[in-house]
Amino acid sequence: MNTEVIWTFITTQGADFGFKVIGALVAWAIGRWLIGLAQRLVSGALERGKRMDPTLSNYLVSILGVILNIVLVLAILDMFGVRTTSFAALLAGAGLAIGTAWGGLLTHFAAGVFLQVMRPYRVGDFVCVGGVTGTVKELGLFGTTLITPDNTVTLVGNNKVLGDNIQNFSTLGFRRVDTVAKLANGVDVTQAIELLKAELAKIPNVSTEQPPDVEILQFTPEGPLLAVRPYTHTDHYWQVYFDTHRAVVRVFGAAGFPTPETPLAYRSVPPQAATA
Repeated sequence: MNTEVIWTFITTQGADFGFKVIGALVAWAIGRWLIGLAQRLVSGALERGKRMDPTLSNYLVSILGVILNIVLVLAILDMFGVRTTSFAALLAGAGLAIGTAWGGLLTHFAAGVFLQVMRPYRVGDFVCVGGVTGTVKELGLFGTTLITPDNTVTLVGNNKVLGDNIQNFSTLGFRRVDTVAKLANGVDVTQAIELLKAELAKIPNVSTEQPPDVEILQFTPEGPLLAVRPYTHTDHYWQVYFDTHRAVVRVFGAAGFPTPETPLAYRSVPPQAATA
């Protein structure tokens, strides 16, 4: 090792280099403190909003910390005269490569961020998203986990969720149960409607705010077709749905209404054909 070169460096640039080292240490300490402060402020703002999932909040705060630390390191290197343009180009290239390789995942992540902010549904809601109907179990960074009515766990990508229609059956206080009941020709329709309305009101969990609807939906050769529509909360939808069918059978049976029958079609035969 050439001690003369080292001594010459110390005597000529040692003081300046020492000041740079001290300045770098001070800048590192202050920068780290400012980064921690920025992360705490952002984390507190996200927690106060109460609209973003804690997992996503922590993830965003971590990303912010990584970006600020990279900026701090580049700034310290610049204090020593190190050209940081090459590092910036390297980071940009790496970011482009990662973005290209993970393009699909990043689109799901971006969609997940929008879903966290917009909150069209929450955990426990009964929804139809991405063509899948079920109860929301988890709203993750890249996908939404649903439990379908047949007790199957299904993961739907957030990008597909955001790019399709979103139906939330739990937002409103009640939803409509749709079913039909057919009367035979000759049955008093008004009487049947009144009897059905009275029986539907007795079904457990039927909404009292919105009375059931029973109206003529259409006319068929067998008789009038009634639209039977009670209202209930999503949690009791299927219970009310099946109880409604039982109520129709019970009411029509107790009233003695006949079973609708398909009229037979008769075709007239020409006299010549009949005698042939």
